[in-house]
Amino acid sequence: MQKTNEESHYSQRIGWLRAAVLGANDGIVSTASLLVGVAAAQAAQSDVLIAGVAGLVAGAMSMAAGEFVSVSSQSDTEKADLKREQIELDNDVESEHLELANIYIQRGLEPSLARQVAQQLMEHDALGAHARDELGMSEIHGARPLQAAFASAATFAIGAIMPLIAAAIVPVSNLIVVVSVSSLFFLAILGGLAAKAGGAGIAKGSFRVTFWGALAMGLTALVGSLFGTLV
Repeated sequence: MQKTNEESHYSQRIGWLRAAVLGANDGIVSTASLLVGVAAAQAAQSDVLIAGVAGLVAGAMSMAAGEFVSVSSQSDTEKADLKREQIELDNDVESEHLELANIYIQRGLEPSLARQVAQQLMEHDALGAHARDELGMSEIHGARPLQAAFASAATFAIGAIMPLIAAAIVPVSNLIVVVSVSSLFFLAILGGLAAKAGGAGIAKGSFRVTFWGALAMGLTALVGSLFGTLV
């Protein structure tokens, strides 16, 4: 029976999943670490919250700018490669046909069949065939700067809000413990959800982000404590 629905693959989620997980993870870890570090320096609760909000805004904008610049650079490189490939197709289509056929031969096709497949694909979309099979480009993995920037900024803000809420509703005497524990809990959930969305092991994904989050908060708390003692 012929399939009527398109299959869904985990690789189709790579573009938004990477940016979203990076943004949310960074939002939780950096904001929670900042809150814990400032609180460890014996600051007032209002000062801790001001530092956290400033960190949220600065971090979200930094993530958006960083993702946009880096993914734009990737997009520029892809466009340059496609332009170069088009010039090669215009100048020497026979060599490009042979090059594509050799790729299929290396993948296991018989030489005659490989040449036939290369010919048919080039007649349909020569640049697309070379972009996909020679350069490794596809719509799934294509660079989307705006998408990456928005996903990173939005998920950073969402992640940062979680420890901020915890810091706002507990007494300053319990702030370090509550923010640390709740943030590690949020990180464990995030790691598990990200792993599930990507088809990986949930336990491994949760442990990975929780470990690095705990390390970041521990080191920041140590620095804040030392700074508070010195001052």
